[in-house]
Amino acid sequence: MSIHIFNNVKVLKNRTLSLAVSSHYSTESSEPYVIKNPALSQLKRGTGGRSSFNGVVATVFGASGFLGGYLINKLGKIGTQMVIPYRGDSYFVKELKLTGDLGQVLFQPYHLNDEESIRKAVKYSNVVINLVGRDWETKHFKFNDVHVEGARRIARISREMGVERLIHLSALNTDPLPAPIYLSKGSGFLASKKAGEQAVLEEFPNATIFRPSDMYGQGDRFLLMYSHAWRRNGQNLVLWKRGEQTVKQPVAVADVVNGIANAMLDRSTSGKIYQAVGPTPYLLADLIDWIFAILRRNEDFNFKFKRTGFLENPQHLIKMWLTDKLCPSWPPGYVTAERFEREFVTDTLDERLPTLEDLGVKLSKTEYYIPFELQFLRDYQYYIDSIGEFKVPDPPQPYVAQAKRNFA
Repeated sequence: MSIHIFNNVKVLKNRTLSLAVSSHYSTESSEPYVIKNPALSQLKRGTGGRSSFNGVVATVFGASGFLGGYLINKLGKIGTQMVIPYRGDSYFVKELKLTGDLGQVLFQPYHLNDEESIRKAVKYSNVVINLVGRDWETKHFKFNDVHVEGARRIARISREMGVERLIHLSALNTDPLPAPIYLSKGSGFLASKKAGEQAVLEEFPNATIFRPSDMYGQGDRFLLMYSHAWRRNGQNLVLWKRGEQTVKQPVAVADVVNGIANAMLDRSTSGKIYQAVGPTPYLLADLIDWIFAILRRNEDFNFKFKRTGFLENPQHLIKMWLTDKLCPSWPPGYVTAERFEREFVTDTLDERLPTLEDLGVKLSKTEYYIPFELQFLRDYQYYIDSIGEFKVPDPPQPYVAQAKRNFA
């Protein structure tokens, strides 16, 4: 009798385990998902939310950056257990502890050149997300060190340690030989990002790659750059050809985060490249005029804003030179020659590649969210204007001729 009951319990336990294994990662694929090494630590628990576990243990490199903070919060909300590698002082990442329930957010010191520390960071994870990147070169980390060799190292070690999924963040407009605008060799950032994609796919062929355009949100390097006093020259803003030859399609950082989270939970996204762009392309000149109108830097507020070419305003070249020489670690206003070069590369889409909408992301309307993000930067913050005293700036018209397609 006792043996019969024991066998029934054993059968019930095996059925429960197989059901949990087959439901691991919700995907659109009809094929059941089989965990290589079934363990309780890999099985879903709870009803959802921060106090549950969705079966994913994710190591997120670059979690302390702009995108990383948003992504960690999103992953914590859906019950992901996270390992956060960090370098420097642990106090720099202490706020990320609050994004998950007790025991869900773990920290591991690492260095991009230290393979052993990377192995420790990915040892227990089934997903690795690499957000590490540099917008400018420093004394110890050049673009190639971070975007190519560092990305290759993380991809190779992840494969060797048995990680099932790798998500790598690249950039839109990557090109091995970018056309020069200001720098003689073009953007080193975009060239290294392209080489980094190839390095990652060589080491981890099923990696999922995201190519975001300029992202905006709290603490970004897009809206904050244009609103920074060091980026302006008095009441003038220096742009290549006054911004009239560049098309941009900025994307909300929350949309990129939702795309990455959805891809993490969907095995069918393996080996694909996603273009993360906003819903609307704009001429950069129109976008800048609108941003400065929102910031109350126009004639209504005694500010005669004007877009100028850099040949008309050569002092901006001196600014870039001074910033590159004197502030290589953290340039004020992001006024660097590299950023100036990349700023005027038109956002180019490839029709063959999927976008965030293919991941089920409902894109945020740029004309609605950018004014909200700029609200705290407006001039005359303490002036309480009456209703209708100042006209609400009209959003720019979408660029009719879509960004040129790239089929190379």
